[in-house]
Amino acid sequence: MPMKLPMTHDQPTLYEPLRLDQFLKLSGIAGTGGHAKVLIQGGEVHVNGDLEIRRRRKLVAGDVIQFEGQSYPVDDFISSG
Repeated sequence: MPMKLPMTHDQPTLYEPLRLDQFLKLSGIAGTGGHAKVLIQGGEVHVNGDLEIRRRRKLVAGDVIQFEGQSYPVDDFISSG
């Protein structure tokens, strides 16, 4: 199960766009960008309850990613500045 990562200076902030494929890697759902692509394009990832097949989908504060029955709020993985 993916774990919440400690905040680092390399972590996205609310002011930087975060792509869905980046989120999957950051959260530990996907180990690589290629794995993230397979999960997204294979129809295994939902954003706010809707199927999402665009790996470059820009995520915003308040979005919630669903994968394998688990929910991952984007806000838990980005810093506030």
